[in-house]
Order: sequence, then structure tokens, then C-alpha cells
Amino acid sequence: MTEIELKFQVPAGRRQALARAMATTTGTRVALRARYFDTADRRLSQAALALRVRKEGRRWVQTLKGAGDGLWQRLEHEVVLRVPAGVQPVADPALHDGTPAGDALRQALGDARLEPIYGTQVTRQKRLLRAAGCLVEVAFDQGALWAGDRRWPLCELEFELSSGQPAALAAVASRWVQRFGLSLDIRTKAERGERLARGERLGAPVKARALTVADDVDGQTALRQIVGNCLAQVLGNASDVAHEQDTLPEHLHQLRVGLRRLRTALRELGPASAEVRPEWDAALGQLFARLGSARDRDALAQTLLPALRKAGATGLELPQIEPEPAAQLALCEADTTRLWLQLMAFAAGTQASAEPFAALARQRLARLFKQVRRGAARFDTLDDVARHRLRKRVKRLRYLSEFAAACFPTRRVRDFMKTLSPAQDALGEFNDVCVARDLFRPATLTDPMAMFALGWLARERDDAIARCVRVLAPLSKARTFW
Repeated sequence: MTEIELKFQVPAGRRQALARAMATTTGTRVALRARYFDTADRRLSQAALALRVRKEGRRWVQTLKGAGDGLWQRLEHEVVLRVPAGVQPVADPALHDGTPAGDALRQALGDARLEPIYGTQVTRQKRLLRAAGCLVEVAFDQGALWAGDRRWPLCELEFELSSGQPAALAAVASRWVQRFGLSLDIRTKAERGERLARGERLGAPVKARALTVADDVDGQTALRQIVGNCLAQVLGNASDVAHEQDTLPEHLHQLRVGLRRLRTALRELGPASAEVRPEWDAALGQLFARLGSARDRDALAQTLLPALRKAGATGLELPQIEPEPAAQLALCEADTTRLWLQLMAFAAGTQASAEPFAALARQRLARLFKQVRRGAARFDTLDDVARHRLRKRVKRLRYLSEFAAACFPTRRVRDFMKTLSPAQDALGEFNDVCVARDLFRPATLTDPMAMFALGWLARERDDAIARCVRVLAPLSKARTFW
């Protein structure tokens, strides 16, 4: 069985109103007590499997959940247990034999022994929603995760598709998002429970997953696959950045990389589908800008600031950035969550197009490379605005090349990327210098060290331009793979 589910965090100020909305005449309330099992060396967690035994009111249910698409779809197999009164059951892997999830469980488990690792204690309000094109089970969970003596409060609203299409589920959830200020969270209870057992709140930053688009697929189907791949990276990091107080700079960096990849896909491959909305790219661009200043400052703190101090600017600190909406605020806004739902619904669609993906990719790659080569040939004469535009085009060329790589000869793709990657790195270093100059310039009136920094950065800027000219030159002779 495949489970399709959306999970949202509920802001504290809207929980009472949500509880009232759930308390309909046909709604139910039930106490849930679950224990999750794994091996001592966490073989199930490493295989993206979750095995639990849960008491739901008076009945016991054992559930195995397997890896899915990283967004809202997972393998699931559930078995109702017969348990004598007063007995605390343990997980039995044999109950899932003969199912896809059960096969994955056997492979991951081997001969290792299962033990309870963490659990949940929640009160669930549940109701059914009938809407155009779907039947949805809505569940409002309030309680806690536990692992030993550690506790992590839970307050989540889940929408599970009982029948119908994923796009209809997203439309239903979107209305509740607007009404109750919900924010999307793709982290499962199992993922959070495993972190709690380790004494952590954060998962590892989510990097782009390998993507293989078949060379005979149509353009629209390929675009849906690519958008889904990008969203897995974006939402994997956004869930932590939005809902945890202390995140690593790398989470925000990988979130922004995912947004760049997503915008590249929509901008370059969007013509393959009439379902792509122009406002998506605009909304993603605004969100990227709101997340930008904090990330730029983090990057400079790790690169240029140590070099400045080594050059003699001891005690130098980066100037404060002008106040702007925090990353958490931007990611928790209802409009942001509704944007995610629209993109997820698009990625889950099934409509195809006539044009082969390889032909579309070849056309867009050629167009973009022509722009890059023209800018690279005259980099030393461009102003900084044009240089920044070139940097963004080089990034798009790289991402588009990665999206389409499986459609072309591997060696030729690899050779082209070896020429492109140094150019991207050099342009990134130049951009860091420009951002740092903009940060320090207002502080020169009050901080002598800021004046020193500007002088040092002026020399670095000249060196960075020379490096860019040097590494961009081979692009004019690069052998393309398309």
C-alpha cells in the first residue's frame, strides 16, 4: 500500500480554533500510544524504514513504513494485532512478509534483534473531508515524542488521501493552511523520534539527490520529475529552518541551492507544460531574496573575514545587516506553504507533452551557453551588474546540464562540467568580494577597520577579476555535450 500524506505544524495561537474545527458531530477523538522499533545500530533508520506498534484506543496495530518520494508518498503496510489485555506487544517483522515494504525490512534487518527506541503519546482528533475529487482523513495530533527521559512536544495536523488524486489533496490542505496559518513540515514522526533518541533536534543538511531522467521521456514528464527532485532538497532543509530555533548555515545554503535549481527548472523547461504558472518563479525569487542576506553574511564570515583578520584587521566584525523578515518567518507564512503545495501537485501530475525532453534540453542548453560564452569573452569590460548576471547564467547552465546529463554521452558531459565548474567557483569568489564591499562601505564613517577592509577588498576585487578572465577563457572553446 502507498500512503499519500501531508503534515503541517500548527502555530500556538491557532490551536484552539483548529481544535474547534475538528470537533464536528462526525469527528472522533482517540488516545494513541506508540513504540518504534529498530536495531541497536539503527539499520531500519538508515534504510528509511519505520516499524511501530501502536495502541489506538482499545486496538493494537503494527505498521511498517518504507521510503517514498521524500515529499508526501511512502510505502505502508498495516496489520491489526490480537493482544491479550495487559500485554505490551513487541514488533514482529514476519507480519509484513510478502509486501514491498516487508522485503525491504528483511533486507535491512538481517539477523539483528529489534528493540524499542522511541515512541509517541498523543491525543488525536480525526474527521473525514469530502471534496471535489478526493476523500481526505484529517488528524490533529497533540502530545509528545519520547526517548528515554527526553521529550519533544508534538502539535501536527495531517491530511491523508483516502481516495482521489494528490492534486485534490493539496487543494484541500491549501484552504486549511490559509485559514489556520499552517506551515508544511515533511519530517516524519520517525525521523524526529530518531533524532530525539540521539539527543539532537536537527537532521543533516539535505543535498541534491541524484537524478536520472530517461532520454526517451517527454519534456513535461521530465519537468515534473525534476521539480519533485528539487522540492525534496528545498523542503528537506526548509522543514528544519522553519521549525527549529538553531540551524546550521549549511541548512540555509542547501535550501537556497535547491531554490536555484527549482527556478532553473521552471525558467528553462517551463515551456514544456501549460500548467506551469508564471507567478511561481516570481514567488520563488522573492523568497530567495528574503533568505539571501543572512546566507551571504554567513558565507563571508567563513571565508573573507578570516582572511581580512589575517591581513591585519584584528577585531574586525561584519557590519549588521539591515533588519528584514527572518528565514523562519518567511518559510512559515501561509503563502509560502501554499506555493509548496502547488508545486508538489504539479510534480505529482500525469499529463505528458509531445516534445521529447532531450530535444527541449538541447535547445535550452544551446541558448543559455550562447549567452554565457558571449559574457565570458568580455568579462573584463562588463560592469558589476552584468557580471552578476553572467554568474547566475553559469549556475543555471550547470543545473540544466545536471538535469539533462542522462540524455547525453557521460564522458562529454563530464568534460564540459570540468570546464564549467572552475568558472562558477571564480565568479562566486568575485561575488563574495562585491557583497563584502557593500557591507563595509556604510561603516567607514565610524570604523577605521572598515576603511582598511575596503582597501584590502579593492585589491582582492582586481585579483578576482583576473582569475575570472583566466578561467572563463576556456569556455569559448569548450566542446559542448549536446
